[in-house]
Amino acid sequence: MTTPHAPSTPEQTWGAAPAPGTAPRPGWSPGKKIAAGAVAAAIVAGGGAAVWAASSSSAATDSQAGPGGMTGGPRGAGGLGSALHGEYVSSDGNGGYVTKIMQTGEVTELSATSLTAKSDDGFSKTYTITSAQATGLATGDTVTVVATESGSTATATSVTDGETGAQAPGGGQGTPPSGAPTRTG
Repeated sequence: MTTPHAPSTPEQTWGAAPAPGTAPRPGWSPGKKIAAGAVAAAIVAGGGAAVWAASSSSAATDSQAGPGGMTGGPRGAGGLGSALHGEYVSSDGNGGYVTKIMQTGEVTELSATSLTAKSDDGFSKTYTITSAQATGLATGDTVTVVATESGSTATATSVTDGETGAQAPGGGQGTPPSGAPTRTG
C-alpha cells in the first residue's frame, strides 16, 4: 500500500525572489524602525561609555583606583565591583603600558610600610604601602588595592577602604578626558 505524498516545494534560498504565487513580506513599519534606532543608539552610548571607562587614564595613572579608574570592592562602582583579584594593563601616561594588580580582600597584616590582604577565595598578597595609605586602616578592614609589580615586590598605587568606599590618602580616582560624559549624583 502506498501513501500519497504532498507535492514538493522547492526550498526558498536566502535573498532570492519569492516563489511565484507567494506574497512578498512587508517591510518594517515606522514603529519598528524607530525601536531599532533606539536600540542601536543605546548600544552605541553603552559602547562609548565602556570605551571612556577603559581609556580614562590621566598622566597620573598610578593614582587610579582600578581598571578604567573605577573603584572596585564589595560596595564599589562599576562592573568590577565583585572582582576579588586579577591583573590588567593600562597606559603609563608616556606612550607605554604597565601591568597593574587589583585585589579586594580583608587586611590580615598591617604596618606603616606594608599591607597583606586575603581575598574570599583564599588568595593572599603583601603590598608595599606608604604611611599615608595606612592611615585610617586596621586589620580586619576590607580594602581594594591596586598595585604595580616589579620582581616580587608589589607596590600599592591605590588603597580603597571597602567598607566606606573612601579612598585612602595615598591614591585617587583619575580624571575623565575633556568632553567625556560625566556622572553626577
